[in-house]
Amino acid sequence: MHSLLTTDVGKRLLLLGNEAIVRGALEAGLAFATTYPGTPSSEIGDNFFRIAAESELYFEYSTNEKVALETAAGAAVSGVRAMCSMKHVGLNVASDPLMTLAYVGVRGGMVIITADDPSMFSSQNEQDNRIYARLSNLPMLEPTSAQEAKEMTKAAFEISEALEIPVLLRTTTRLSHYRGIVTTGPLKPAKTKGDFEKDSARFVPVPVHARLRHKVLLDQEEKAREMACQSSFNVITGAGPWGIATSGIAYNYVSDAIKDLCIEDKVQVLKLGFTYPFAEKLAVDFIRSVEKVLVVEELEPILQDTLKVAAQTNGLSTPVAGKGPGLFSRLYEYHPGMVREVIARFFGVDYSPPTPINVKEGTGPVKVPMRPPNLCAGCPHRNTYYIIKTLLKDMSVEAIFPTDIGCYTLGLLPPLEMADFLICMGSSVSSAAGIARTTGKKVIAFIGDSTFFHSGITGLINAVHNQHEFVLVIMDNGTTAMTGHQPHPGVQLVPPGWDKPTISIEAIVHACGVKRVTTIDPRQLMESKTKVMDVLKSDGLSVIVSRAPCPLYEMQITGRKKETSYRVGVKCEACKHCIENFGCPALCLSDEYNKRANMVINDDLCIGCGFCDQFCEAISPKKPRRKKVD
Repeated sequence: MHSLLTTDVGKRLLLLGNEAIVRGALEAGLAFATTYPGTPSSEIGDNFFRIAAESELYFEYSTNEKVALETAAGAAVSGVRAMCSMKHVGLNVASDPLMTLAYVGVRGGMVIITADDPSMFSSQNEQDNRIYARLSNLPMLEPTSAQEAKEMTKAAFEISEALEIPVLLRTTTRLSHYRGIVTTGPLKPAKTKGDFEKDSARFVPVPVHARLRHKVLLDQEEKAREMACQSSFNVITGAGPWGIATSGIAYNYVSDAIKDLCIEDKVQVLKLGFTYPFAEKLAVDFIRSVEKVLVVEELEPILQDTLKVAAQTNGLSTPVAGKGPGLFSRLYEYHPGMVREVIARFFGVDYSPPTPINVKEGTGPVKVPMRPPNLCAGCPHRNTYYIIKTLLKDMSVEAIFPTDIGCYTLGLLPPLEMADFLICMGSSVSSAAGIARTTGKKVIAFIGDSTFFHSGITGLINAVHNQHEFVLVIMDNGTTAMTGHQPHPGVQLVPPGWDKPTISIEAIVHACGVKRVTTIDPRQLMESKTKVMDVLKSDGLSVIVSRAPCPLYEMQITGRKKETSYRVGVKCEACKHCIENFGCPALCLSDEYNKRANMVINDDLCIGCGFCDQFCEAISPKKPRRKKVD
C-alpha cells in the first residue's frame, strides 16, 4: 500500500512538501486529479499516479496545463473534488481557462497548485504567481511547512466549496522539495461520481452572462477577504516595537533569524498564510502596533506594496520597507544568512556574519566536485545532435537552431552548441517559421516528444498552412524525461499497469499536412546520416522523428543492464574529435595511456550504447558482442 494511503490517524510521517499536499488532498476527499509534470511540482502528480492504482482516485497526466485545468474543472463543476497541479510557467499556459473559470466557478471543491521556482533551478524564468490571484480574483494560500501544506490543502477545498470558486495553493521549490514531519488526520471518503446540473446563465459566459458572473466573483472575493481576516493561517506573533511581515518559506528564515539575533522580545511578526484576498484589518492592527515594518518576501514586492497602501489609506505613517538598496532583492530565492543579515541591518542589531565556506572545486576546507548540467551518457539526443552537426559541417552549411523545453535543451552547451533561441514550451516550431521567413537561412528546430504533444502541434499546422520552410526534429525518447519519466500520449515503452492507447507522432505530423516525414534511430549512425542528409538537401518543410528510448527509463522499465563495455585502443591519436564534437561524459582525456595524452572511457559512466564505436576506429568492445539467437 502506498504510504500516503495509511488510515492511521496521528501517525508522524517525514514527507516532502509535495507529498504533504498529496496527503492533505486525500484527507480532503480528493476524487479527481490532473497535471502536466513540471519541476518543482512533479512529485504531486507522480504520487497521485501510483495512488490511483490502489484507490478510486482518478488521475491523468494531461497533454498540457491548459487541458489539465479544463479537465479538472469539468469534474469540479460536476460536484466532485478536483485538483490540478503545475509549475509556475504552467499557469501561464492555463491562464486562459483560469480567468473565465473564476467567473463560472465550480460546485465541488477545486484546488490549483502553482509551484514557483525562485532562482530558476529548473525553469526559463522566475515569476511570482501571487499576481495570478490578484488577476483572477481567486483566493490564494501559501504554506510555510510540510504540516501546513497538508492543512492548507484541506482548508483550500473547504474554502473552494464554500465560495464555489477555485482556490490557488502556491508553493516554491524550497517548500516543495524539503522534508518535514507531518501528522496524519483521517482520510475522508471521496465522492467519485458527480452530476452536471445545467445552468447556462452561469456556465456559458457569453457577454450578457459574464457581466453578471463578474459581479458574483467580486462578491465572493469579499467573502474570501472576511475569511482571510479570521483565518488561523494569518497571525501576529511576538511583542515589541519592530515589525516583520512575511509569508511562505521566508517565514522560516525570519523565525530562525529572530532567535539567532536574540531579539525575540523586540519583534512582532505578521505571518500570512491566507495571502489573498489581503487581510487588511489584521495588517492595519499590526502596522499600528510597531515603529517600522520590514517585509521579507521572495521575488516581487507584492506584500510590501499592499502594506504600504493599507498604511496610507488608514492614515498611518509607519515606514514599510523590504525591497530596495541595502535590503532585499527582487532576484532569486532567499537563504537564512541573507535574511538574518538584512534584519540586523534594518533594525540596527550588532551582527557579524560568519565567514562563508568556499565550496568551489579545489578550494576551501570543503572540496565539492562541480557537476555542470549535461546530457547523460548514452542519451540518444546527443547522437541526434552529433549526426546533424557533422553533416552540416561536411556541407559547409550554417544553420540556426530554435530549441524547446526538455532534456535536449542541454544541446545549448559545448561541444554541441545547437540551441540558439528559446521562449517556452512549443516555441521552437513557431519561432522557426519566423526566423526562416525573415533570414532565408537554414533553420533546424528541435522539440521533444512530450513537448510536441504539449504545444508543438498547433505551430506545425500553422507552418504547413503558411508554407514556412524549415526542418523540425522531434526528439522522441519515449517519455517526459526531464521531469522524472512521466508517460505521455506517444509512449511505446509503457510503465506497469499502463492501459492507455499510444498515439503515433508520425500519424499526427502527416495529418497536419507535412509531406516529408522521416524517422530515424539515432543509435544507428550511418543509416541515420543517410536519411538526414536527404532531408537537409531538400527544400520546404520537413520533419525528422528521431526515436530511441531514454536509457535510464528503458533500464527502469525493462531491467536491462549494460551488456558490452568499450575501450579506447592504441589507434587513438588523441585528435579529440569525440570530445570536441560529441561530448559524452564517459569519454575523457588521460595521460596515463602510453605516457601521452589519450582518450579513455569511464566504465562507471558508460552504458554500453556503442555509438562512439561507430565513428571512431580506436574504440572497440572489450569483448565480442553476443550473437543474436533466432
